Amino acid sequence: MTTNAILAMESVEMMPHVQTKTSAAEAHDARWDAVVARDARRDGDFVFAVSTTGVYCRPSCAARRPRRENVKFFAVPEAAEQAGYRACLRCRPKASSGNAEADTVKAICRFIEQHLDEPVTLGRLAKEFRQSPFQLQRRFKAVLGITPREYADASRLRTLKRSLQAGDSVTTAMYDAGYGSSSRLYERTASQLGMTPDKYRRGAIAATIRYVCTDSPLGRMLIAATDRGICSIQFARKDSELIEGLKREFPFAVRKSDDGGLQKWVEILLHQMRGEDLNSALPLDIRATSFQRRVWTFLQSIPFGATKSYSDVARAIGRPRACRAVARACATNPVAVAIPCHRVVREDGSMGGYRWGMERKKALLALERK
Repeated sequence: MTTNAILAMESVEMMPHVQTKTSAAEAHDARWDAVVARDARRDGDFVFAVSTTGVYCRPSCAARRPRRENVKFFAVPEAAEQAGYRACLRCRPKASSGNAEADTVKAICRFIEQHLDEPVTLGRLAKEFRQSPFQLQRRFKAVLGITPREYADASRLRTLKRSLQAGDSVTTAMYDAGYGSSSRLYERTASQLGMTPDKYRRGAIAATIRYVCTDSPLGRMLIAATDRGICSIQFARKDSELIEGLKREFPFAVRKSDDGGLQKWVEILLHQMRGEDLNSALPLDIRATSFQRRVWTFLQSIPFGATKSYSDVARAIGRPRACRAVARACATNPVAVAIPCHRVVREDGSMGGYRWGMERKKALLALERK
């Protein structure tokens, strides 16, 4: 989970239970009128996206007005980005969200990040932001999908990983990340890292990483594994790119090429990419936040050949407003195909994003649908 991730609220097109069709149409007409009039008073109330340019803007944007049929409306910029649009460089619609609740949650996140070395309790946050503890936690979880404490844990882990990967000692990384003692550090992080911090610092040198590069229907593929299971599945045009990607994740590791030992897993993945649902459970050795784990577990339950939208996944894990976080969890999936993030598409059925490229996503879905 990225520490700057603030989740998008649902697009107005994705909330039929809030409005009748008539009132929704009236709301859209009012928004379009504001766009045509370049009404600055509506800045922050919504953004509009243009399908022909792939850009979203605030209502007062000075750019040439698009055709009405090419426009979609979103409650917040994050929802437009989750749908695949990028911010206008002219009007800069993210300069102010206009959403008081989301802005407050952002401020809480920044406060937590700046005080990782202190006990930031729910009571302290409530006093700092002048809310009751119950209200603050409920609103924070509604926007981010996790509690303030879980966010603090994820922030500490992210800081710890960066320090260890940079070569800092475990002690230095421990205090930089806000862990008060080595016992607390090992207790809280060993399971999240998938190994002890000192092993992670050495790039999992104690758990030797074996890898193999092979041809696949999607180009060159790398499969890497520890003794516990597969830790990375990547795609690229050539082997040098694959090996460099593995090195970035485990910068100090002893990486050993191993064609024979990984061949069984290679064959399972190749069969699946060719459209054969083998129902083979591959052993995985991956690190995840609690939110990522919930998302990835649900993705593995999506039937072969089927797809779900980002909002479907968010609702299924009990976080209906966490579409943006679901998209981020898909984008950070370290084991392509084994965790089928390619089966998640946009609400309108279009492809959405994919870490390994849109053509590979289309090819995977086409193979599964045969």
